[in-house]
Amino acid sequence: MISNLAFIHPEAKIGKDVIVEPFAYIAANVTIDEGTWIGPNSTIMDGARIGKKCRIFPSAVISGIPQDLKFRGEESTVEIGDNTTIRECATVNRGTAAVGKTIVGNNCLLMAYSHIGHDCFIGNNVIVGNSTALAGEVDIDDFAILSAGTMVHQFAHIGAHVMIGGGAKVRIDVPPFIKADRDPLSFLGLNSVGLTRRGFEKERIDEIHEIYRAIYQRGMNFSQALEFVEKEFKSSPDRDYILEFIRKSERGIIRAR
Repeated sequence: MISNLAFIHPEAKIGKDVIVEPFAYIAANVTIDEGTWIGPNSTIMDGARIGKKCRIFPSAVISGIPQDLKFRGEESTVEIGDNTTIRECATVNRGTAAVGKTIVGNNCLLMAYSHIGHDCFIGNNVIVGNSTALAGEVDIDDFAILSAGTMVHQFAHIGAHVMIGGGAKVRIDVPPFIKADRDPLSFLGLNSVGLTRRGFEKERIDEIHEIYRAIYQRGMNFSQALEFVEKEFKSSPDRDYILEFIRKSERGIIRAR
C-alpha cells in the first residue's frame, strides 16, 4: 500500500488501507485517515489533517505555509473532510493566528490548479473549478459551485447552492441559492436547476424565487426589502438563512445586472 519510493516521516499518523504512491512527501505533523489515496509527487506538509477515502492527485500541496506576510510560524492546520478529491497541482494553505485552521468539508472537489488560501472555510459538497483562487478567510457554504477561473477576494462569503460563472471576480458577498456572473458580478436569477437536482420541491423553489424577486426586483433598497420579506413571508429555514446571510454581510451583497 505504501511505496518504498515515498518519504513518510516516522511521526506521521497513517490510517488503515492508505495508499501512498512513489515520490509522495508526508511530513511529521500529519494525520491521514483510512482508505485515502496519496498520489505520486504530492506533498503533505506539517499541519495536514486528511479524512477518510480522500484522493490527493499528483503535485498537489496540502498545508503549505500561508501566503500572508503577517504569518510568524505559528502552529496551525488544514482539515480535509471525508471523500474529498484534490486534483493536480491544487494548493491548500494552512491557517494563521487569525483563525488557526483552513477547513475543506466532506465530498468536495478541488479541481486542478485551484488554490485555497489561509483560514478559509469550505463547506460540504463544494466544487472549486480549475484555476479558481480563494484569498484568505473566505467562507463558502454547502453545495456551492465556483466555475473555472473564479477569483475570490479575501473575507468574501458565498452562500449555499450558489452557481458562479467562469472567470468571475467575487469582490463582495454572494447570497445563497442564486446564479451569479458578469463583471461586475451580478445576480442573474435563482439556481433553479441546481436546486431541483438536489431535491428541492417546486413549492420551495417558488418561495425562494419570490423572496429574491422582492429583494432585487421591487425597487426597494436592501433594508426595505429585508423588512418586506420578514413581514410578508412565513419563517422557514430558507427564508431565515437568506435574511441572516444578508444582514450579517460585512462587505455587502452583489446587485442585480
